[in-house]
Amino acid sequence: MGGKITYFFLATVLVLVFAVVAMEGVLLLLTGEPAAMGMGAVAFLLPGVGGWFLWKNTRFARGAQRLAQELEAEGGLPVDELKRTAGGRIDRDSADEVFAKRRAETEESPEDWRCWFRLAVAYHDARDTPRARKAMQRAIALHAGRTVSA
Repeated sequence: MGGKITYFFLATVLVLVFAVVAMEGVLLLLTGEPAAMGMGAVAFLLPGVGGWFLWKNTRFARGAQRLAQELEAEGGLPVDELKRTAGGRIDRDSADEVFAKRRAETEESPEDWRCWFRLAVAYHDARDTPRARKAMQRAIALHAGRTVSA
């Protein structure tokens, strides 16, 4: 629950920053100076791009959470079988071992969103965030019934 509160707080702050940037853009447009008006027009790009980015990330997080809840209800969430160091970090060899198992499972059932979800978790445990995100996006797409190209 703490993660949701933090995300909501930071998203709210970001929206407020976008509002301030947009207001500054309006003020620059109203100056009548060509250079300032150009900067004012460009100032509207930041809230637009930032809003799109925030929307995409929120949709991703909600989709992943929805899949996790469904998988938990089915009893299919991956079990934490990873060895940890004395400091609590995941042992790299253990993460690689679990990852190999999850990858084989996904190769056997490439159309099963559950396998892709568990593979995403394995990628995350192996500290490969970009691939974890792609695997989770694929799981979300498969769950929604969208066709996914390789």
